[in-house]
Order: sequence, then structure tokens, then C-alpha cells
Amino acid sequence: MPTLAKGANVAVDAAAVRAELSWRSGPGVPDVDCSALLLHPDGRVAGDVDFVFYNQARHPSGSVRHAGKRSGADGTVDAVEVDLRALPADVERVVLAASADGGTFGQVPGLRLVVTDLAGGAELAEFPITAADETAMISGELYRRDGRWKFRAVGQGYASGLAGLATDFGITVDDPAPTPPPGPSPALALDVPNLDGGRVSLKKGARVSLVKTGAPPLVEVMMGLGWDPAKRNAAIDLDASVIAFDGRGEKLALVWFMNRGEWNGALRHNGDNVTGEGEGDDEQIYVDLDRLPGKVASLVFTITSYRGQRFTEVKNAFCRLVEVRSGAELVRYELSSGQNSTGVVMAALRRAGKSRWEMQAIGEFHDGRTVQDLLGPATRLAAGGALATD
Repeated sequence: MPTLAKGANVAVDAAAVRAELSWRSGPGVPDVDCSALLLHPDGRVAGDVDFVFYNQARHPSGSVRHAGKRSGADGTVDAVEVDLRALPADVERVVLAASADGGTFGQVPGLRLVVTDLAGGAELAEFPITAADETAMISGELYRRDGRWKFRAVGQGYASGLAGLATDFGITVDDPAPTPPPGPSPALALDVPNLDGGRVSLKKGARVSLVKTGAPPLVEVMMGLGWDPAKRNAAIDLDASVIAFDGRGEKLALVWFMNRGEWNGALRHNGDNVTGEGEGDDEQIYVDLDRLPGKVASLVFTITSYRGQRFTEVKNAFCRLVEVRSGAELVRYELSSGQNSTGVVMAALRRAGKSRWEMQAIGEFHDGRTVQDLLGPATRLAAGGALATD
């Protein structure tokens, strides 16, 4: 096995590899986490799904996964596995990154990266890493050259942490939200409950959370929609819907008032309310995440106004996403104080591993009377592209 100096490279003939970062753990030694970024010809990710890390453990293509951490008497190991044959054709580089939690890499003894053949276990390259005040780094990279894959030892550090590294490659980072000042909430307020030790880190438009979460995984969620009935004018009919997509961004199912259930009730709609009569939620959609087929990679939630009234014309209109087990509201939008539109892509859930889902708060307004009118922006979101805005 060749031992590489910083900047050196070696050919990789294996079909799939394991990039294993190891170090000597102990009192006062920061924890270290591996991650990977799939880069396209412009040197950036195509979307936040191209960032594989502890809160998003698998790329939708199945080509890259965070393999998990293990500790033993000889130290701690964290690893990323890459199936080079399964990488999307337009991915030219896979950056192997790492972050230090609770200190700098200069405080991490015995740090080294070893690349092995995933099939046979043969060691292909070793890179002993030296560092100082960096809190994140690119340890190495896999890259295409003349139709073949090679590995390069990099060792480039970042003092700005994993967030700084990720944003350099086009990742949208969810920064902690500042404490809001007293007074009325702005239009389209995003209310985030106190989830200390929590499940997700939410910010409108955020794609991934860089926060390690300690709460139990999401199991069942409910989308609730409510509004007040019209007093004099034509009846107001808002509709809640959810679209299920596979890992390629292809639509698998659509649950709305015309199709109230899929997968034996794993996705189910409680029925169409065409007036807004009643207290609390007027329409609800329930999602049993553990019962969804494995091919479901993401769920996108939408609201539309069937009779064409603008949200600003509807009194006390709101939508929310709730964790059923605890009753905690994960996302809430006050639609009546939002934009002069008839549709909104509210939020999305993305599969991040077995029984693990991550949330994205969206709040993008569009015009549409039914969920089919919002399939375009919802599909772009599911495929990892940017949402178009009106």
C-alpha cells in the first residue's frame, strides 16, 4: 500500500472503495465526522442531496453513503463508501471531507486516511494527516481522469468549520436563527418549536441541517390545513396535498382530495373540506414514515386554493406540519399574511437513512388551483434543483 504525501495521487482500479478516517480518541480529543460531496463539472454540487454526512447518510443514487463510526482499543474510525460505477455520469469528483466537533484537528492525534477496495479489502492508499487550527478539512478526493478514477491526498483545512467548507461547494447551510425582536411576526412567519436535543434544525429555504440530532426519529407526521369560511362571497376551498418521489425525482404517488390513500394508508387524506367550516385543522394528511416503501425518497407538501381566492383574501388561513407522537409543530405558516398567491410548496421530508428523515422548510409561493399545478416546482425540489420563484 503506498503512503502518500500531501498532493500526491494514485490510480484507483477498484469498482467501489471505502475511505476510512482513523484517529486515537481519548479525553480532550475532539470527535471527528466524515462526509462527502459529489461535485459536477463546475466544481460545485447540483443540489444539497449531493452532500452526504451524518444527518443525510446516503446519496439518492446509492453511490455514496456514510458508513458510520466505530471505536475500539486502538482508536476510532469513521468512513464513507463510494461505488464508483454507480456515481451519476456528470459527477467528476467526490470530495472526502471531515469536521472536528469540540476542538481543532490539531488536537486529534494519529489522524490518517486509508482508502481500501470495498470488494476485497485490499488497501489502496494511506495518507497520514497533519493539521493545526482547522475545524474542517478536505482529507482527499476521488476524481476522474481520462476515463479512470484516481485518489489524491489533499489535507486542506478550514477554520470556518464544516459549514464554511460546505458553502464553498454550493451547499445551503442552516445557520442558527437569531432571537426575533419583540413585536408582530413578519409575513409568512416560520414558527419553530423548542426542540432542544432536537430532531431537526429548520429555517425557511434550508436544505440540510448540520446539527447532530439526539431526539427519537420521526415516525408519523401530520400536515394540517385550516381557514375560516367566507361570510358573503363564494365558498373558499383550500386543499392539502402530498407528493411522493423516488431518488431520481420521479413522481411515485399523489395524495389529495381525489386520491385519499396510498400504500395501505401509509399516506392518507382525511377528506375534502370545501368551506372551512369547523375548528382547528379543516384538512389533514397523515404520513406513517416507517410504512412507506423503501423507494420513497422524499415527500413534498403543498397547499392550493381550488376556487382561485388568493391567500391574502382568506381569513385566518394556516398550514402546519406536526409530529404525531409528541404533538410538536415542526413547521407553521400563517398563509393569510403571506403572498398574493393561490398555491404554496410548504415543506419536504427527505429520507436520510433507514428510519431517518430530514426536514426542509420551504414556503415558496406559486399560482395553482390544484396540486398538479405545483408539480413543476415540487419535482425540481425533489430532484435536488432550486425552486423557481414567481
